[in-house]
Amino acid sequence: MGRVAFVGAGPGAADLLTLRAARLLAQADVVLVDALAGPELRELAPDARWIDVGKRGFRASTAQDVICALLVRMAREHALVVRLKGGDPGVFGRLDEELQALHAAGIGFEIVPGVSAALAAAADTARPLTRRGRGRSVALCTAMTREGRVRAARLADTEVYYMAGCRLGALSRELQAAGWPAGTAVSVVSRAGCPDMLQSDHVVADLGRAALLHAGRPSVVVVGVGAEPLQARPAAMLLSDQATAGH
Repeated sequence: MGRVAFVGAGPGAADLLTLRAARLLAQADVVLVDALAGPELRELAPDARWIDVGKRGFRASTAQDVICALLVRMAREHALVVRLKGGDPGVFGRLDEELQALHAAGIGFEIVPGVSAALAAAADTARPLTRRGRGRSVALCTAMTREGRVRAARLADTEVYYMAGCRLGALSRELQAAGWPAGTAVSVVSRAGCPDMLQSDHVVADLGRAALLHAGRPSVVVVGVGAEPLQARPAAMLLSDQATAGH
């Protein structure tokens, strides 16, 4: 009986992987890999057997029950199985279902966090998700329900929507219905953390215009304070900050 390591692959770029993740990949006998994990990661586990079990919205995907069964079978046959998930395993990665399958089978596991697309998008665009005095809360949301419907809410100063896909027009309407003003800042970032990252600025009312630019690319939609570009701060405020730091 082996064990399973759930490893966050980050948003795509191999050099965003943690040292622990790289070490486990080097030791792996089998790697079950998601669709969004960068292909260059295979170089870190050249002797492992790689099995593609990718899941992508609006496309043919591996069924979750098939993934769970395969994970259990591979762990029974090999010493170390790495389940390589895009972003962070615990952020919209169906981690709970796979943990339940391993627990029921009596198979040990560990979880290695990764850089989620929301954090990579914030870093790539120099737009902090929290801002002192204005942005005190962040919500990570999925734009799609289990039934394939678009849903939005207004729960935090900054909200990041995953898996909006080609439904940005519908998301715009849902955001306004949830109470977001039509002029609220929105930043759409596709392939965050990768060399071909794209970012576009919008407001809630015209979010649908981003659909063509980001079509076919994994995207996150940042709404609210964390979507606003950085502004030059008034000199008086900077002096106040310096005085406070001196005490």
